[in-house]
Amino acid sequence: MALKLEEMTGLYLNQGAAQYGKEAVTQLQHALQCAHLAEVSGASHELVAAALLHDLGHLIASTAAGQATGVDDLHQFVAIPFLRGVFPAAVLDPIAMHVDAKRYLCFADPAYHATLSPASQRSLVLQGGPFDQAGADAFMAKPFASDAVALRRWDDLAKDPAAITPGWEHYQAVLGRVSGTLMPA
Repeated sequence: MALKLEEMTGLYLNQGAAQYGKEAVTQLQHALQCAHLAEVSGASHELVAAALLHDLGHLIASTAAGQATGVDDLHQFVAIPFLRGVFPAAVLDPIAMHVDAKRYLCFADPAYHATLSPASQRSLVLQGGPFDQAGADAFMAKPFASDAVALRRWDDLAKDPAAITPGWEHYQAVLGRVSGTLMPA
C-alpha cells in the first residue's frame, strides 16, 4: 500500500529525531543533508526526492535488531512498496540501488572504502562486501545506476551535525512536484 505524501512527512517529522545508526546526526538531518547535497549539485527533482527518501526504510521498519544480530536489514527495499505508485522509477530505482552503489564504489575506487564512516564500513560487510568485476558490470548496466552512485556519494557526506539545510517544507514541495500532487504547506 502506497504512503501518501502527508504520511511520509509524518514519519520524518515524528520519527526523524531518532539517531541515524551510529552516526552523529538524526534520521531527519541525514535526509535533509542528502537532499540538499543533491540539489546544490544540480540534480533533477526526481534525484533530489530519491536523496531525501533513500533511507525511509529505516523509519518504516526497526533496524536496530537486524544490525545487532548481524543481519542486513535491506532498508533499501523496505520503502519501495510504500513509494511505488507515488513516484516514478527515477526516484525508486536509485533508492533501491544505493546500497549496491556503495558495493560498486568499493570495487571501482580503491580509496573509497577509507572514506566511509566506521558504521558504513560495518554495514558494508552485512550487505555483501565490495562487488567483484561481474557484479560491478551488472550493476552499472542497470538504468539509473549512475544516479544511484551520485546518491551514494551524497549519502556518505550527509552526516555533519553542524550542517545547515533548507527545512522539510522546502523538500515537501519537491516531493509534490515529482509525485504530481500538491501537499498542503
